[in-house]
Amino acid sequence: MKKLTLLFLLIGFTAMAQRPVKNKMPKIILTGKVLETNSKQPLEYATLVLTNTNTQQIVGGVTDASGGFSIDASSGTYTIKVEFIGFKTKNLGNYNLTKNKNLGTIFLSEDTETLEEVEVIAEKSTVEIRLDKKIYNVGKDMTIKGGSASDVLDNVPSVNVDAEGAVSLRGNENVRILIDGKPSALVGLSGTDALRNLPADAIEKVEVITSPSARYDAEGTAGILNIILRKGKIRGFNGSVNLSVGNPDLYQASSNLNYRTKKINLFSNLGYSYRKGPGNAFSDFTYLTDGVIDSLSIEKRKYDRENKNFNGSIGLEYYLNKKSSITGTFFYRNNDGNDIVTNNTNVFNPDNTPKRNVNRVENEIEDGIDTQYSINYTNNIDDKGQKLTIDLQYGESDDNDNSTITNNGVLTEINSQITKSKNRLLQIDYVLPLGEKSQLELGHKADLQDLTSDFKVRDADGNPKEYDPSNAIDFKQYIYAYYAQYGSKIDKFSYLLGLRAEYTDVDLLVLTDNTFSDKNYTQWFPTVNLGYEFSETDNLTLGYARRLRRPRHWFLNPFETRSSDTYVFKGNPDLNPTYTSSFDLGYTTRISKVTLNSSLYYQYSTDLIRPVSRIETREKGNVFVRQFLNLNNESRYGFELTTNYNPAKWARLSATFNYFKFKTDAFDYTYSYTNPDDGSIVTETEFLPEVNSNSWFARFNSRITLPAKIDWQTRIMYRGPQDDAQGSREGIFVTNLAFSKDLFKDKASLVLNVSDLFNERKRKSYTNTSKVVSYQEFQWRERQITLSFTYRFNQKKKRERPDRNGDFNGGEGFNP
Repeated sequence: MKKLTLLFLLIGFTAMAQRPVKNKMPKIILTGKVLETNSKQPLEYATLVLTNTNTQQIVGGVTDASGGFSIDASSGTYTIKVEFIGFKTKNLGNYNLTKNKNLGTIFLSEDTETLEEVEVIAEKSTVEIRLDKKIYNVGKDMTIKGGSASDVLDNVPSVNVDAEGAVSLRGNENVRILIDGKPSALVGLSGTDALRNLPADAIEKVEVITSPSARYDAEGTAGILNIILRKGKIRGFNGSVNLSVGNPDLYQASSNLNYRTKKINLFSNLGYSYRKGPGNAFSDFTYLTDGVIDSLSIEKRKYDRENKNFNGSIGLEYYLNKKSSITGTFFYRNNDGNDIVTNNTNVFNPDNTPKRNVNRVENEIEDGIDTQYSINYTNNIDDKGQKLTIDLQYGESDDNDNSTITNNGVLTEINSQITKSKNRLLQIDYVLPLGEKSQLELGHKADLQDLTSDFKVRDADGNPKEYDPSNAIDFKQYIYAYYAQYGSKIDKFSYLLGLRAEYTDVDLLVLTDNTFSDKNYTQWFPTVNLGYEFSETDNLTLGYARRLRRPRHWFLNPFETRSSDTYVFKGNPDLNPTYTSSFDLGYTTRISKVTLNSSLYYQYSTDLIRPVSRIETREKGNVFVRQFLNLNNESRYGFELTTNYNPAKWARLSATFNYFKFKTDAFDYTYSYTNPDDGSIVTETEFLPEVNSNSWFARFNSRITLPAKIDWQTRIMYRGPQDDAQGSREGIFVTNLAFSKDLFKDKASLVLNVSDLFNERKRKSYTNTSKVVSYQEFQWRERQITLSFTYRFNQKKKRERPDRNGDFNGGEGFNP
C-alpha cells in the first residue's frame, strides 16, 4: 500500500513536470463587485469571462457571497462579459490590461424573456476549492433520486455512510453535521435517523471542511459536513415536484417551491414519505472461561420497519433596504415508525447440545416531532465587504417510543421512553475588510441544550422487573464560544489565521439514583489555513486545526439499552472529551480535461472515545455488554486522491481513493459487575493491545449518455477491511445504477435507480477477547429499486457551464 501511495504522488508530480512551459507574461489582478440592479443585493456565483483577443484563451472566475471577485490573468487585451443564471449577460467591451484594475460595481438585470429557461437544480461543476473547504454540488446525480440525505453524503468524496447509517469522514466517524452552517433540528436527537428522512431533492450542495477555520464550531475531530438546502434566487414563482415509488415499499412526494419579488423571497421544502425497510442480522458467540468454551449461542434477527415521515420548512426573506435583509424560517418534522424485530436465539452447551431457545419479538412504535424557529439578520454595511449577521434559533424535539416484548409467544416486558430536548442558539458574525486584500472576522456563539430522558421497563403486569434497567436523566450542555480570524492575500499567497475559545458546562443528573456529575472546561482552538496559487490551474493548501469530540448524552447515561437478552449497551458518565490536532496538505491541478485533487493528512488524538465489549455472567447466562471508554491516544495519517475526467460531452468519469493508517495505544480496561449467585462484586480486567492497522476505500462514478438521450450512471464503492483493539471488520462492496430520460421539452425527468444492486451492503465484524469470540453480520437496508418523476415549472434544464474545478477562493467570508 505504501508503494501504491507513492505511485499516486509520482504520477501527479510527473504530470506537472511534463506540462509544456508557457510564455510568462506579467500578471494583473482584476477586481470588482456584481449586484442585482433593483435590490442592490450581491449576486453570488456570477461568472466573469475574459477572452484574450489575440490568443482566444479564456480565463475567468466567480463572485463570492458579497458579490466581489478577484481574478488573476496575464496582461493583454480582453473582451469581458458577466453572466448569471436568469439575468441578462453584460458585455463590458475590450480592455487593454497592463496593470491591476478595479471595474467597480457591475449591475445585472433579470432576463424576463428567458426566465423559463433557467434551471434551479443546475448541473454544476463537481467541486469548488476554497482555502478551508471543498464544496460538492449535488447537481444532477441520478443515483440519489428518491433517496435521502444519507444517500447524498454517501456520494460525496471523502465521506462514507456505513450499513447502519453512521457517517464517517476519511474513515473517522466523529464528524460534525451542520445544516446551512448551523446545528439544526433537521439532524434531531438521532442524527442517523434524521438524515434518512431528509429528502435528497432538498439539498443543493455539501461542504466538506477537513480543516475548519475558527469561524466554525470546534466540535468534530474528523471535520465538518455542512449541508446547504435549496433556496430559490430567481424572481417570480418557480419550483419542482418529485414523485417516487419503489420496492421494497416506498412512496415519496416532495416539492421545492419559491416565489420572489423585489422586496421578498418566499421559499419552501416539503416532503412526505412512506417506506418499509427490511433488514437482518446474524451473530455467533463463543463464550470462554480461562480459555475453555463455556457456552455458545447463535442469534438471527429480522427487521421489519414501517416509517411515515413528513418534513416541511418554509422561509421568508424580506429586503429591508438595498443592503440589509431579515429572514425567518420555520421547520417541522413528524416521524411515525412501527418496527418489528424478531430475534431467534439458540444457546448450546460446550458439546453443541441445545441448552435453551428464545424467540424474542419486539414491536416498537415511535412518534417523533421536531420544530425549529430561526431568524437571520444580514447587513451588508458598505460596498467594500463590511458585513454583520445575527442568527437566533430555537428548537424542540419530542420523541416517544413504546414497545412490547414477547418471549416464545408470552408477553414479558413493556418498555417506554420519552425524550425531550430544547435547543437555543445565538450567533453573531462581523466581517471587516482591511484594504483590498485583507479582512478581519469576529464572532460569538451560544449553543444551549436541555434534555430529559425517562426510560421505563415493566413486566406484563406493569410492575418493575427484578433486574430493572429503568432510568431517567436530566442533561444540560451549554457552550459559549468567541473567535477572531484574519485573512489576507499577498500576490499568489493567501492565509487565514484564527483563534477560537469555547467554554463548556455539562451537567448530568441521574434521577433514578440521584447521582450528579458536572464537567466544566475552557479550551483554545487555533486554526491556520494557507494557500498558494502556482498558476490558474494549480494550487496548494495547508491547514491546521485543533478540534474536540464531546460525549453525547447517550454515551454518558450509565443505564442499559438492549437489542436482545444477551446484547446490551450502557453509557459511561466518566467520559472525557477527545482532543485532536489535524494537519492537511492539499494539491489541486487541472491537466486538459482531467482535474486532480490530492491531500496528505495527519491527526493526533488524546483520550480517544471508542466502544469496548465485555462479557458479564448474569442470572440467565452470559451477556455481551458494549460501552464507550477513553482509550488513551491515537495517531492517524492518510492520503486522498480525487479525479474528474470528462473525455467527451457524453461521458463523465470521477474516482476517489483514500488510504489511512492508525495506531492506538495499549489499554488496561477494568470493570465491575454483581455476581447473580451470591451478590458479590466481580472485578475483571481486560487488556486491549496496541492497534497498528490501516484501511482504505475507493469510489468510482461514471455518467454516460446513451442513444435517445438516455443518461446512464454507475457508482461503485468499496470500503476495505479494518482491525481494532478487539477484533476486525470485513470490507464492504456496493454498486448503484441509475437511468434517466428527460421529457416534455426538458421540463421533466424520469429516473430509474437501483441502490445496492448485488444486495451486499453488510457490516461483517469479528470480536476476539479472553471472554468471547464472535462473528456478527448486519444489514440495515436491503436492495432498493426506485422510480422517480420530477417536473419543473418556470424552470428548464440548463446545460453545464465550463468546468471551474480549479476555482480557488478564500475561506468562509474570505475571498481575496
